[in-house]
Amino acid sequence: MYKLIRPLIFKASSDPETTHRAIMKLLHMVGSVPPLSWTERMIFNFADERLGQKVFGLDFKNPVGLAGGFDKQAEAGPAFANLGFGFLEVGTITRHAQLGNPRPRIFRLEQDEALINRMGFNNEGADFMVGSLSVAQKLNIPLGINLGKSKITELAKAQEDYLYSFSKLYEYGDYFVVNVSSPNTPGLRQLHNKSFLVDILSGLNNHKSKQQIKKPILVKTVVDLSLEEIDEVLEVCKNQNVDGLIISNTLLSRDGLKIKTVEAGGMSGKPIRQKSTDYIRHIHHRLPTLPIVGVGGIFSAEDAYEKIKAGASLVQVYTGLIYEGPGIVKNINRGLVKLLQQDGFKNISEAVGKQ
Repeated sequence: MYKLIRPLIFKASSDPETTHRAIMKLLHMVGSVPPLSWTERMIFNFADERLGQKVFGLDFKNPVGLAGGFDKQAEAGPAFANLGFGFLEVGTITRHAQLGNPRPRIFRLEQDEALINRMGFNNEGADFMVGSLSVAQKLNIPLGINLGKSKITELAKAQEDYLYSFSKLYEYGDYFVVNVSSPNTPGLRQLHNKSFLVDILSGLNNHKSKQQIKKPILVKTVVDLSLEEIDEVLEVCKNQNVDGLIISNTLLSRDGLKIKTVEAGGMSGKPIRQKSTDYIRHIHHRLPTLPIVGVGGIFSAEDAYEKIKAGASLVQVYTGLIYEGPGIVKNINRGLVKLLQQDGFKNISEAVGKQ
């Protein structure tokens, strides 16, 4: 059904961001009206105990999550939970409110089933999110909070920026993501440098050590790095007791596109699927005890399973949701159960890294 109406949705506005905002408002309404919320849950939910697992100390009903960037302001958590997601990630949230880059800043590459975005961490800031999250309905699935550096903050003061947001929002998230990998904030990817990353993580760990509940900290990185650079990030993550990695953020390369584009920004969707999977395999081989959340080009159960068998314990979708529609989570989870049965696994955790 969605495939039939998708062309109409895409043509509803020449600016994909306008369409996205309309959909977010619709989801907020659906999640706020009990009869609509119940109907959504009945249509889209799929549950199977074989998909449940514990990762970095949290319980996940299934391995399919919503990637950061889709619900930046935590507007539609109940509606996304009703779509069957096993976990949600909101943000990216910065210390200071910022408008992001000028519009237009999202572009569809329909023939490649991809997106290019140069949003620039547009959000209302950590202080605003305290109020937003404090009144948000409690979800029955883990909630991650994705943190980034404010554009106006100097790189030398990045640690203060992340720490401010982390401490302000600590009580509201089940896990936190240190996003040092967006291509749309000038200089941000320099934070992959060992000295910067150690500084950021040590500050967060110090705050975490003083809290009664120890919440997982993950690092979101990219596949634009060389394997040697990734290995250095892994060394820092291991030494700083990072709880997990998210692989990967959007890609700067335009290799393999059917239609060439001059638009700047990070690319997501099918063209980055294989590269993100290859990096997951490399990282799992180098550090098999570190949980990985696999992102990039997941449109089907087979795509998700490929990343799981490469070493990802969990996966996230973003672009796939736009192209496949609201039934994508149910389709992936139902397909994963069939794939587990075919391979003789009794639980999704048994398939991790078994390629």
